[in-house]
Amino acid sequence: MSQEQAAAKSGSPGAADASSDAEEPIEDKPMSFWEHLDELRKRLVRSILVFFAACIAGWEVREKLLHFLTIPFVQAWREQNLPGNPSLHFGAPAAAFVAYFKLSMIGGAALASPFIFYQLWAFVAPGLYAREKRYVIPFVLFSTLLFVGGGLFGWRAAFPISFGYFLSMAGTVEGGGVTITPTVMMGDYLDFVAQLLLGFGIIFEIPLIVLFLSIAGVINYLQLIMFGRWFVFGAFILAAILTPPDITSQLVMAVPMCLLYVVSIGLAYVFGKPPTDAQRAAYKKRKEKEVSQG
Repeated sequence: MSQEQAAAKSGSPGAADASSDAEEPIEDKPMSFWEHLDELRKRLVRSILVFFAACIAGWEVREKLLHFLTIPFVQAWREQNLPGNPSLHFGAPAAAFVAYFKLSMIGGAALASPFIFYQLWAFVAPGLYAREKRYVIPFVLFSTLLFVGGGLFGWRAAFPISFGYFLSMAGTVEGGGVTITPTVMMGDYLDFVAQLLLGFGIIFEIPLIVLFLSIAGVINYLQLIMFGRWFVFGAFILAAILTPPDITSQLVMAVPMCLLYVVSIGLAYVFGKPPTDAQRAAYKKRKEKEVSQG
């Protein structure tokens, strides 16, 4: 008796899913390695062209983008009661142009993200079953919303904390005689902003990635729980890489990352495929070992 026949006879839901996957045809014909590379090249070229077009649109509204991204900086400046008006500087003739170009790329990435996420889905779609391809619209929609939402969270939550912490170091040094005055360079400011926006945009994609992997049966909620402690460790390492070298910025990124991981476990529990009996037994054995050692 084949595995599919035995699964159908047992009547278990997980086995029934496996049987239905085996019976459901993949509509697209198999592609060779070179055909995959050619398809990847086409998707990348399209994404790059749309990204460049979005950067041009971002250049047209560069001053509005700069105003929007400097709101937390201006607020932190005034909260610290620093003298004068908040200002950004550039130290070379072309530095302001280069900084504005970076800014247009930030806006272009946000504007082109729906198309880029669609191209990513279209690249992996030939290897999916027909029922899995129906997730294309939810994938593009939620991946875009999460990416942009992550950037907005960074702008609203992380930026004020980071700028407030950094600017609090300005002023007269204890004992007098020396005054620390902030001279924020425009290029450095936008590099800092881009780093945080990209980092938060990426980490907010965690629940969506986990959801689709759990639906596909690649992972399940028990595996996520068992991997949790390593994820927390990795979250702080990643936050240390993607954020400026201060504990405040790292906490602002690492803590939401861990909370999103908890949300991912819940999504995998509700929508994902259940763990196998062997995985349940391994998890139970691990918990018993931790209790005995604790």
